[in-house]
Amino acid sequence: MSERLHPAEWDRDTGPFFAAAREGRLVYRRCNACGRGNHVPMASCRYCGSTETEWRESEGTGTLYSWTTVMHGVHPAWPVPYTVVIVALDDAPDVRLTGSLPGAPELNAGQAMQVWFESIGEGRVLPNWRPAEAKQERGQS
Repeated sequence: MSERLHPAEWDRDTGPFFAAAREGRLVYRRCNACGRGNHVPMASCRYCGSTETEWRESEGTGTLYSWTTVMHGVHPAWPVPYTVVIVALDDAPDVRLTGSLPGAPELNAGQAMQVWFESIGEGRVLPNWRPAEAKQERGQS
């Protein structure tokens, strides 16, 4: 398998997101003025424009918002088929994060999802998602 593409961990807005992932934590940016979650994180709230934002730790659970299965390969590091998922956080529904699952699993809108942390080499870690039932079946934490 080819090397995975690496995230821009040096970015001042997204760097803390990836640093937390290396520690096995899922974080998101929350606006202290309007209370909404913001992702992709940036200097000001995308809803109200306030610069009073802070990092919050998530419980790492969510619901499946949308998904699509990719059948045409575009990069050797991503063998097809695979399914891209968009998950809305339970503790911050405004925040929707992406992940991927191998193959073309049967999924349902609103399905419970659980974060897990995928090492992609060179000390880099990405939050990823899987159906919550899969976690229970495998007996993983």
